[in-house]
Amino acid sequence: QMQLVESGGGLVQAGGSLRLSCAASGSTFSDYHMAWFRQAPGKERDLIAAISWTNGNTYYADSVKGRFIISRDNPENTVFLQMNSLKPEDTAVYYCAAAYYGGPYFAKAGGYKSWGQGTQVTVSS
Repeated sequence: QMQLVESGGGLVQAGGSLRLSCAASGSTFSDYHMAWFRQAPGKERDLIAAISWTNGNTYYADSVKGRFIISRDNPENTVFLQMNSLKPEDTAVYYCAAAYYGGPYFAKAGGYKSWGQGTQVTVSS
């Protein structure tokens, strides 16, 4: 089981940017697909971005496509989420997640079994 710790959340004005980081430990990082989910109050947790374990293929939900960028640094066991042009509707708790490469397709939310504790992102209008 991989341990994940997110950082980088906070309060930002609409139109601003934030960069989230997720440090992984406990397993071989490069064997895992990595993803970011978010959960707004009263809503379900949604997959918003994912990156595959080996070739760097990425997936983005329509709600963040063109504004958010997911990347990974395998030697540093870290995955990032660069969030640009933030909107009030991006306000949520953001979670980092990991899925072993031998499981479902990397853009399938159900494959993610390891989770961080979440970091709050608040976008003011």
